[in-house]
Amino acid sequence: MSPPTPLRPLWWEGAATSADHGSALTGDTAADVVIVGGGYTGLWTAYYLLRDQPSLDVLVLEAEHVGFGASGRNGGWVSALYPVGPATLAREHGRDAAVAMLRALRETVTEVGAVVRDEGIDCGFHQGGAISVARSTAQVTRARAEAAAGQEWGDGTIWLDAGAARERLEAANVQGATFNPHCARVHPRRLADGLAAAVRRRGGRIAEGTRVDSIGPGSVQTATGHRVTARHVIRATEAWTSALPGRRRAIAPVYSLMVATEPLPQTTWDAVGLADREVFADHRHVIVYGQRTADDRIAFGGRGAPYHWGSRIRPRFDRDRRVFDELRATLTEMLPQLDGVRFTHAWGGPLGIARDWHPSVGLDVRTGLGWAGGYVGDGVAASNLAGRTIADLVGGRHTPLTTLPWVGHRSRQWEPEPLRWLGVNAGLRLGLSADREEERTGRPAQRARLLGALTGH
Repeated sequence: MSPPTPLRPLWWEGAATSADHGSALTGDTAADVVIVGGGYTGLWTAYYLLRDQPSLDVLVLEAEHVGFGASGRNGGWVSALYPVGPATLAREHGRDAAVAMLRALRETVTEVGAVVRDEGIDCGFHQGGAISVARSTAQVTRARAEAAAGQEWGDGTIWLDAGAARERLEAANVQGATFNPHCARVHPRRLADGLAAAVRRRGGRIAEGTRVDSIGPGSVQTATGHRVTARHVIRATEAWTSALPGRRRAIAPVYSLMVATEPLPQTTWDAVGLADREVFADHRHVIVYGQRTADDRIAFGGRGAPYHWGSRIRPRFDRDRRVFDELRATLTEMLPQLDGVRFTHAWGGPLGIARDWHPSVGLDVRTGLGWAGGYVGDGVAASNLAGRTIADLVGGRHTPLTTLPWVGHRSRQWEPEPLRWLGVNAGLRLGLSADREEERTGRPAQRARLLGALTGH
């Protein structure tokens, strides 16, 4: 009998535990800036604040350990992806603003790589691009439309014919693919730990094991009754935003789950491809994503787990054996060369989605309260852009970053229950059924048109 699959992230293997990190906050304190959340958004914000203003007293508060949330569990795509399409951004803010947003995201991928290099963060950063294969007539239709939009907006996305696609990824039934060079692979937890170390080297304080009960202008209250006062309070809580008082309907925590294979021999990689460490997906409706890891595994994930009533987040929700089985089956169907390969890890966690699927970043200069998040799973690079933007806002600087269309954006609230539960899970079921219909017919599913109306983006 094979050993049970560990239900904890592959990325956490060999990582420091909370006990190895900084101690929890044990009394009242003060800082110039207090940041609630020790994921990428909080760590990037602290890093750039201290880089730009070394004299600042910056304190990061984290309920568990740095990288505990999506930052330390994600698929490791450092991408220029953005959940709001450029046409929508242009309609709301003008074409120049949409182009500026896309350009900033592309430049951010390079920026992440530069910081990783300069700070000596050993996280396997490699920019090999992203390939998303089209494996049916319906997927080809969507892929060609995406490539056409990439040409129109200059985001770097191109169409590859079947031969060129298979040169990068020898997936089953490949009829073509989109490719975008503005994407890198990274080991998520090592990036989080490396950023935390860089923040501490620059004089920042990080208190792990410190849960926050409430956030207000000029102060933060911890679960143990301690108070932190600060000129600026930055909320960087992503999916966990829904647990804060008065924020239940601000963000919907939606689960994404992952599996990982054993390290694969070179003969398998010769058959699979991904020679330049490209990250990969296909053009189905329900998102899947994968990467070739630094130790030559495949880490593969996707949506499919349900949204839970009342925006609840529980450790047991990370574990859905039905979804794990579906992910393993999907990967081996996509890459038949993996038949018989052993899967060694399975894990998951929540990501944050605003009602209009629009990430946002901002600072209320009157109250000193700032925020960033709602990345819909595309936050590895976007959180870096958010951190730089908040640093500019806190510093009172008017820069190209502070004029980007996501700055100051306010999403409407999610509907109250049971409408939220019904709507989010109906969207998931609709995506799954559209994919099944397209597998049967090969044609674009008519029901997929309802997805945009249901999700509101």
